[in-house]
Amino acid sequence: MTDYRGIRLALEGLTEGIPYPIANLANAAALLFEQMPGLNWAGFYLTRVRPDGGRELVLGPFQGRPACIVIPWGRGVCGTAAARNAAQLVADVHEFPGHIACDAASASEAVIPLHGPDGSVAGVLDLDSPRRGRFSEEDLAGLMTLVPCLEACLPAVCPEAGT
Repeated sequence: MTDYRGIRLALEGLTEGIPYPIANLANAAALLFEQMPGLNWAGFYLTRVRPDGGRELVLGPFQGRPACIVIPWGRGVCGTAAARNAAQLVADVHEFPGHIACDAASASEAVIPLHGPDGSVAGVLDLDSPRRGRFSEEDLAGLMTLVPCLEACLPAVCPEAGT
């Protein structure tokens, strides 16, 4: 069982008063990767508004194998979570319509939208496991307790957006 209270306290200790969003997200990814058993990837995708006004997710800080750099809005588990503004718990990613296989070893996934000060989806927390059914509703509830701290870590804009 994952100690989400302990993770939240450690995350607060690592990030409180630190004005460097990318460093804070990097430490958050490392903490989650180390403290949550059975993960093969933990990290963030940040929302980028394209010049045409459309949105996409751009790879942010993470722990694990190299990952997809850009995920279209509404595609895959991450893009779906962002477009629907709703957490996604996927017991078997190979059965998820439109799944984007960044790492063939991943079998299950949990993705939680993170919001900017204006309430829009500013990015997502993405957790992958090589074990089917790794993430439960209990995990989702625990991860949701981390959201306020994670949202405080987000940059004002995605660095790749050029603004």
